[in-house]
Formats: sequence, structure tokens, C-alpha cells
Amino acid sequence: MIWIALGFMLLAATLVVAWPLYRRQRRLTPPLVGAVVTILVVPALVYTQIGTPVPPEKPASIDAMVASLATRLGENPDDVDGWKMLGRSYVQLQRYDEAARAFRRAVDLESAADGQTLADLGEAMILGEGGRLTEQAAQLFDNAIALEPNNPKALFYGGIAAIERGNRALAADRWDALLALSPPPEIQDILQQRVAEWRGDAPAPAATPATAEGRPVVTANLSLSEQAAAELAPEATVFIIARDPEQPSPPVAVTRRKVSELPAAVALDDGDAMIPGRQLSAFARLEILARVSPSGEPTAQAGDWYGDRIVTVAEEPSVDIVIGQQVQ
Repeated sequence: MIWIALGFMLLAATLVVAWPLYRRQRRLTPPLVGAVVTILVVPALVYTQIGTPVPPEKPASIDAMVASLATRLGENPDDVDGWKMLGRSYVQLQRYDEAARAFRRAVDLESAADGQTLADLGEAMILGEGGRLTEQAAQLFDNAIALEPNNPKALFYGGIAAIERGNRALAADRWDALLALSPPPEIQDILQQRVAEWRGDAPAPAATPATAEGRPVVTANLSLSEQAAAELAPEATVFIIARDPEQPSPPVAVTRRKVSELPAAVALDDGDAMIPGRQLSAFARLEILARVSPSGEPTAQAGDWYGDRIVTVAEEPSVDIVIGQQVQ
């Protein structure tokens, strides 16, 4: 049961973060899906390599652990579980072509009889194509569903594949199947809205008014403290998050930058909303949080640098935030 729960955690993160961007750009970007995969890959990889969590004062190098796993598989090439873990690890490191090769090895060892491995391979191929869902990847999801009709990842991507082909009924059937698996409440609304739209039971979501989408609701003027600037790598990810001060989770809107882009004025508008129908412009007060994640993980980690402010939007449409505190 724990793996089913973890699978839904991953699906929830993918839906909440990736679907709005897919709807706007018609693709799922590697950084988004890669960040989501991190939630499950890193703990599993650490456990596989050393058996117990790494002490905080002596963090292990993910690259070193992956290299060790690859070496071990060179000595034991028939270790199917090892190839699967290697594939997930390469995804986390954004080495998508290598991830696909590892998953293909696992698929061959299993004679293409495991739906989860087929779905993992399809996802790696999407990432390797810059978020483009190819027909070959779509066929993998179809095969995965045929083998495992209740596989959440295959049903999620399989629904998108069906929409890409223009088969709205099949897309609705697949996301209906997701709903039947009792996903967490925070993603049920998204699934239900899309299924209703595809079945013609509800109008397509109306375009966001021009006064909201495209026009900044709040602008965060971001800068780094001297200590943060000295310690942070230029390529570290900066998550800029807007959330309801009374109900911080899930966030209302999220965007991202790199440390190398700071200082910068980052405008947030309704197009950055994470959940359809929950628009940034509907909130009178917002907490704006800017957090630097050296690991690229979307969840806060000890040592991350951050800065935040609570603003009344009508009175402070622009806010200065200095990233100078650390998560304890």
C-alpha cells in the first residue's frame, strides 16, 4: 500500500505542477517532471546503495551513487531491479537518454511484460524529447495500460496521448480510471474538470480575462544577501511561490528562475496559477516566498536559502524580497 500512496504523491505533484503548463505550452518540460521524480528517486537510491539515510553532516554525492550502481550493473547485467533504479536515477540527474537506455534494458529483461517499466520508459522518452510526447512513447503507455489497467502513470500520460491523437472519449475513459483509484482530493478536481470537458458535459474552461492573465498581480523584486550570494551556485533553482497565508498548501502560483538571473523583478499573473479556477487575482492577501533549492527539489530542504513577505495585493503590487535566511 505504501507504494500506491507514493505513486499517487508523484501523480499529484505532476498534475498540480505540470498540467497547467502543458495546457498553456502543449508540452511537459523536463525540469518540471524531473523535479517531481526527485521526490521518489533520491530516497530510494540512497537506500539501495547504503541501506540507511545519509547523515546530514556527510551528504553522499548522488552522481557517485549512480556511478556505483552503474558499475554494479556492469558486473550483474541481469539485475532488472537495478536497471530500473538506474533509469530513475538518470531521470533525476536529467540524463534522459541514459535513463531511456536503462529502462529499455529492463524492458528487454522483462520481455516487455511489466506495465510500470513501460510507463517509466515512455516518461524518460518524453523528457528526452524536451517534453514532446512522441507516437513511440504513446504506444508504450498504451501497452502499459493493456498490461496494468490501473497504473496511475500510464493512465495519466495515456490520457494526454489520447488527446494528442484527438480521441477525447479515450482520454476521458483513462482519466475516469484514475478517478476510480481514489486519488488525493487536490487532484480530483483537475481530473473531473478535464473528463467533463472531454465528454462534453461541461464547457471548456473560459479564457482568463485579459485583466488577469498576462497582467502582473504582484511583482517580486528578488535579491540575494551577501552570504547567500557567496554560497549559492549560479545554476541553483529559485522557486518563486505565491500562497494563501491562511491556507499555504497547495500554493496558488509558482514560477522559477536561476540564481544567475538575480537580482530580478519577477511578475506573477493568473497564467502562473497551479490549479485551474484558483486564480492569483482572486486573493486579497498573498504570501510571496522565494526559495533557492541547490538540489532542484520542489520541497524545502534543510539549508535552502529563502526570503518571504505577506502582502496586501491592492496596496503592494510590488514587493522587495531579500533571500537571506536558511531553512533549519
